[in-house]
Amino acid sequence: MTEIAHGAVIVLPGEAILSRWWRTLDKVVLFAVVLLFAIGILLGLAASVPLAERNGLAPFHYVQRQAVFGTLAFVVMLVVSMMSPQLVRRLGVVGFVAAAVAVMMLPLLGTDFGKGATRWYSLGFASVQPSEFLKPVFVIVSAWLMAASTEPGGPHGKTISFAILTIIIGFLAMQPDFGQAMLTVVAWSSVYFVAGAPIILLTAVIGAVGLVGLVAYNNSEHFARRIDGFLNPEVDPRTQMGYAIDAIREGGFFGTGVNEGRVKWTLPDAHTDFIIAVAAEEYGMIMVLCIIALFAVITMRSLLRLCVERDVFIRLAGTGLTVLLASQAFINLGVAVRILPAKGMTLPFVSYGGSSLIAMGLLMGCLLCFTRARPQAEIGDHLLSNGFR
Repeated sequence: MTEIAHGAVIVLPGEAILSRWWRTLDKVVLFAVVLLFAIGILLGLAASVPLAERNGLAPFHYVQRQAVFGTLAFVVMLVVSMMSPQLVRRLGVVGFVAAAVAVMMLPLLGTDFGKGATRWYSLGFASVQPSEFLKPVFVIVSAWLMAASTEPGGPHGKTISFAILTIIIGFLAMQPDFGQAMLTVVAWSSVYFVAGAPIILLTAVIGAVGLVGLVAYNNSEHFARRIDGFLNPEVDPRTQMGYAIDAIREGGFFGTGVNEGRVKWTLPDAHTDFIIAVAAEEYGMIMVLCIIALFAVITMRSLLRLCVERDVFIRLAGTGLTVLLASQAFINLGVAVRILPAKGMTLPFVSYGGSSLIAMGLLMGCLLCFTRARPQAEIGDHLLSNGFR
């Protein structure tokens, strides 16, 4: 006997794949992602033109590239969302191995593009940041390991995933990329928490992260400079943070008007890390609140649907991916209003960036797959299938 999660969805024999996919998909979340991407294109039309002019390119060069990357991201998202959770898990393991090797090879083959951090592979026509792809597939692998540990005779999945996490953090710190390292820890911790980790153990992990941060502060000039700038009560108006704060203040509630903003001409990362400053200045707090609301809808709907999911792997992986998306958005927004130190992190689906867009498309594809309506076994059947007799 079965019951249906996420509403009364009837499984029709012989139904076409596309029809079943559309009927079981969370269309509200899909629509929210489409709106975020549309907002990103709108803001890109304003924010990227000055950059193109400085680089001697066509005015809408970066907007066109963002449209291409966004299209690829949507194709990835839709294709992955049509897959079965088992296939997503298998592909996630393969993707994790590839992404992990790519991150480990960065010190030898990567480039920093003059930014002081070796995070990219240069392909000539484009660049790839493997850490963006590593985050979602690592969440899937961690969820798989922890779900397997709940089965009789299963592996010590929590211990193995923690060991993998430690290795990943070490290589990310070598770049250095402490922002991505922190995001990875947050996502893994959320999976561990839902899997039943003791509070004492999670507290120890948080303490270890703090200790690593202290070591990084004392040994990395790049990291220390950002922390010192954040702790300094005075903001230099000639820095990126100073320009961003002035732009947000200038925009007020309704904004200065379309294409009337000035921050895009002074901020070098206006189209990426500080895209929200452009939104706040030209479209006001209304636009910022709309963006926050869209991320909140994606987060809350995904978590609510996962709450009734009885497959352990799907519940763990879906939670980790949701927390990963929400945390990255929170960090980007928090940096812009100076409640967090600068991290160099994009706003998902809104900021310019090929690797970020496609990786987020992969993440959302997995999340839409995991939150699709599907028949759920009765709780008694679920317990019996896991050997509780």
